[in-house]
Amino acid sequence: MDIGLVLQTDPPARLLVERMVRAEAAGFTHGWTFDSAVLWQEPFVIYSQILAQTSRLTVGPMVTNPSTRTWEVTASLFATLNDMFGNRTVCGIGRGDSAMRVAGRRPATLERLSAAMHAIKELAEGRETEVDGTPMHIPWVRPGAELPVWMGAYGPKALELTGRQADGFILQLADPYLTEWMVKAVRAAAERAGRDPASIRVCVAAPAYVTADDSPEALAHAREQCRWFGGMVGNHVADLVARYGEHSGLVPDALTDYIKNRHGYDYAHHGRSGNPDTAFVPDEIVDRFCLIGPPEAQLAKLRRLRELGVDQFAVYAMHDAIESTIDAYGAEVIPALG
Repeated sequence: MDIGLVLQTDPPARLLVERMVRAEAAGFTHGWTFDSAVLWQEPFVIYSQILAQTSRLTVGPMVTNPSTRTWEVTASLFATLNDMFGNRTVCGIGRGDSAMRVAGRRPATLERLSAAMHAIKELAEGRETEVDGTPMHIPWVRPGAELPVWMGAYGPKALELTGRQADGFILQLADPYLTEWMVKAVRAAAERAGRDPASIRVCVAAPAYVTADDSPEALAHAREQCRWFGGMVGNHVADLVARYGEHSGLVPDALTDYIKNRHGYDYAHHGRSGNPDTAFVPDEIVDRFCLIGPPEAQLAKLRRLRELGVDQFAVYAMHDAIESTIDAYGAEVIPALG
């Protein structure tokens, strides 16, 4: 199982680059960032610095979207990085949550997302495609250029599109029950589309907080540092409930039940510990969605996720123990995973 690191592009960018270098030295394979132009700094500028100071790390957004940049610009950004540093990027993409809503826009439709995924991949890999009805080709892309496109999804139609088209599936929660349910949905969609279901890479992304022991005090602190994640996931769940209703059978009740006491969301605190809009998230959800506890507890959950077909676990490190978590994974988790 690969291990990735997810960080926000808060200033100073130098610190993020240093942490990605530290992660590569610890055995991490992927360096991911958020991509929301108003809330954080521009990630593609920072990717260039990360790639220049590492030799193996693959970088990309978790996730970009089809609307804040034109598709040829997104493709050219990835293609430029790959031309400079080898094929060391991955395009994580979704409909757009914070990036669009902070700008007062709605997330993209799945139809638009599908068209964008196709166009970005084709252009970044040197093939001609259409963008808004105009034939387009990036002539300087060299033969052999590769850009995997991994889609973030929760709902039934998004999972279907992921299985039908994407190279990988990004699931932003680490609950084994929900992971199994959604991975099966993606693989079934791939099979219906005539694709090899095993060819789709699966990345589970969630906060990991490594504690020295499993004392009540240590676990309580870790939960408070990671509770924000249930609120972030709750944004997507609220969309699903609005679209499909409660107890529809199309979305697992285990995913939707916990947002009953949710009352709005302020993106000023998006993805940050101490978010005041996440008080509705119970301890049970934090424990299910995240990895909390000493290394042996995290290893047990990671091995279970690997059994369910997960190829990568990406550590959301938005808490007060970023560097110690990187170091603990490097010393005690990654070597034990084999």
